[in-house]
Amino acid sequence: MESPLSVLSVFLAASLAVAGSTPESSTSIRGSTAGTARTRLTWYGHSAFRLVTPAGHVVLIDPWITNPTNPRGKQDLADLKDVDLVLISHGHADHVGDTLDILRRTNAHVVTSFDQAQAYLRHLGFPADRLGYDSVGNVGGTLTFFDGEVRVTLVNAVHGSSLSYKEKLEVRVEPAGNAVGFVVAVRGGPVVYHTGDTDEFSDMQLLRAMKITLMLACIGDHFVMGPERAADAVALVQPAKVVAMHYGTVRFLPGTPAQFAAALTARDLGSRYQPLQIGETLEL
Repeated sequence: MESPLSVLSVFLAASLAVAGSTPESSTSIRGSTAGTARTRLTWYGHSAFRLVTPAGHVVLIDPWITNPTNPRGKQDLADLKDVDLVLISHGHADHVGDTLDILRRTNAHVVTSFDQAQAYLRHLGFPADRLGYDSVGNVGGTLTFFDGEVRVTLVNAVHGSSLSYKEKLEVRVEPAGNAVGFVVAVRGGPVVYHTGDTDEFSDMQLLRAMKITLMLACIGDHFVMGPERAADAVALVQPAKVVAMHYGTVRFLPGTPAQFAAALTARDLGSRYQPLQIGETLEL
């Protein structure tokens, strides 16, 4: 059985043109992460992020580290030697990404919905001991890790969640539960909302009570909400800051940060926009 990324790479090569040839230059802080004084968030492109807590715990979200917009993808993946949690929002290959490779090389546990977990076990060969009840939940539930340093709440996302893999000469597509987003709260630190792949929906306003520090919002359009609807989502959530993600990876994700920033400004939310380049690290 070939991995879902093998199927995705064939699809990209056959039918999609990568948007842009050279990503923005990196200004990230690389090297040892243990004992950092503040929470650090690094963007790898697309929807892939690494969050490092003050105690040095490493949390990955939708880790397609080797996506085509990340010029350091192979090296960044190889550098991930200590990972504690991998959060997967849904089953599409550009979000499951390099998870299986990461699980084989580290002791990371997968955080996702129960139905997604069953699909990854059955069809993608994820190790069962990385998908126990301590890290698998469902929408509305909050999972607590590292003696309370990190709390992850699974929230709704309006999107599909199938997975695909190649078996012999046939590409198989299987259901993979419902898509989710994540609210990651670090004790004494930031509250980060990763939207996953979604459209805006009115219940996003319920997240205001969680006092989101930083919203990671998909803006690419076509398969997810575009810049205008993403700006409406920001108005519903009211985060302190928002970063644009999931755009420009392929030509079917035409939304741009400039369009998003303009849409925020039109809604008197321009000050909320936080620029972020691939490879850059924010201290939160």
